[in-house]
Amino acid sequence: MRKKLGIHESYMGAKMHCTYKIPELPPKEGLETVSVLKALVAARANLAELNGRAASMPNMGILIDTLALQEAKASSEIENIITTQDQVFQIEPSGKFFESPEQKELARYRDALKCGHDGLLERQGLLTEQTIIAMFRILKNSNAGYRSTPGTALRNDRTGEVVYVPPQHPDEISGHMRSLEAFLNGPDSLNLDPLIRMALVHHQFESIHPFSDGNGRIGRILNVLMLVQAELLDAPILYLSRYITRNKDDYYTLLQQTRDTGDWESWLLFILNAVAETSRETTYLVEQVKKLMADYKHRIRDSCKFYSQDLLNNMFRHPYTRIEYVMDELSVSRPTATRYLGELADQGYLMRLQAPRRRIYFVNVPLVALFADVSQ
Repeated sequence: MRKKLGIHESYMGAKMHCTYKIPELPPKEGLETVSVLKALVAARANLAELNGRAASMPNMGILIDTLALQEAKASSEIENIITTQDQVFQIEPSGKFFESPEQKELARYRDALKCGHDGLLERQGLLTEQTIIAMFRILKNSNAGYRSTPGTALRNDRTGEVVYVPPQHPDEISGHMRSLEAFLNGPDSLNLDPLIRMALVHHQFESIHPFSDGNGRIGRILNVLMLVQAELLDAPILYLSRYITRNKDDYYTLLQQTRDTGDWESWLLFILNAVAETSRETTYLVEQVKKLMADYKHRIRDSCKFYSQDLLNNMFRHPYTRIEYVMDELSVSRPTATRYLGELADQGYLMRLQAPRRRIYFVNVPLVALFADVSQ
């Protein structure tokens, strides 16, 4: 049985050394074992199924927006930032108003993810240090870059024992990140399956631990960006954080076990199983959202003269929609948006919700329930 670890970061002072030598990627051996290859086949098949089903969505933006918030919620939970589904869906698209510090953290995560995806597209498929630093700055609302002060160590939450000491000197951190960028984008990775490469990069990034905070969240954003980079996904819609949250002890244990032993198999199997299971769950979610959208489309079109695809998209892009969102996305006046949402609520398609500060939401209850069910 593996020893269970809960990890947190602390400052210990400058007299430390890193007992784990960050390796060059890729490792020369121990990757393509029989077990890894078998898990890889399943993970690739499930991922391909997800990508195909998602492509048939009427509006891919619905998945991108709603799943990004679900990922922000799950990834932040790993860092003990806990929010409810209601709080998640009340986050404004503009990111200008927050009911709680937790909402602000999730919005920054969502925005950092968007920054990373935009950077990937703008740089023609390259994942650069510039993009990674830009994501960190959005996530932490900071102008900082890589760690410049020695003293960072990772400790066991329960015992206080130092589990791992990452590289300390700024030049060493920068050098490792340059090498990681080269591996992310260069020919050295071309002979590796993209899922194997993703697992290696995630472990390497977490071991370099380049930032003063937020390394776990940035590393998990990199996972989905690498899948888009490798054209295994058309859009960033697969997020492993929920799987990691459910298996948090194993995740941290295997990170350290790989450093201690140099044996990559267990780590690779963990990541490949995460991809397979999460792909299946997300495929189910996509299919259920499509069915719910089709049902709403049929019934609203028959009962409301003002039905439009844009209105339907709004109800599913924003499970907690508001008059202002309808005004903006449908280019209609406030009285018109108010009438649309009021009639939809009167007929039972949406539920009026009075939130603090007299803010009125119109909730797509079946959609919220679907996300809550899948996140269990």
